[in-house]
Amino acid sequence: MFAEFWEILFSFLKAFAVGGLICTIAQVVINFTDLTAGKILVIFMLSGVVLQGLGVYQYLVDFAGAGATVPISGFGYLLANGAIQGAESGFFGAFTGAFKAASAGISAAIIFSFIMSLIFKSRSKKN
Repeated sequence: MFAEFWEILFSFLKAFAVGGLICTIAQVVINFTDLTAGKILVIFMLSGVVLQGLGVYQYLVDFAGAGATVPISGFGYLLANGAIQGAESGFFGAFTGAFKAASAGISAAIIFSFIMSLIFKSRSKKN
């Protein structure tokens, strides 16, 4: 039981360290560049796609778990991984595999966004 505790604690620490490192890199990019938030999100998502395409991001996921899959780069990893797995079933599978892999997260985002739009009234920021 004591060994399980340390194993769980160590997995939390790994996830926190890797996720924190990804967020730290994003914060440094925000602070020292003039890039907009949208461009930074695209860069991080595409970095996840490229790293998974090269086979590197999977090692990070195996090491850190949620620390690597929760940030936006993890979404890119998910899309690339789905496309790679879908490509095994043919050319069309390469396109549908990414959507199949990310469908639960995208559906949840759409449904919860719709529910929040019914509950809260949107308004413009006052400058």
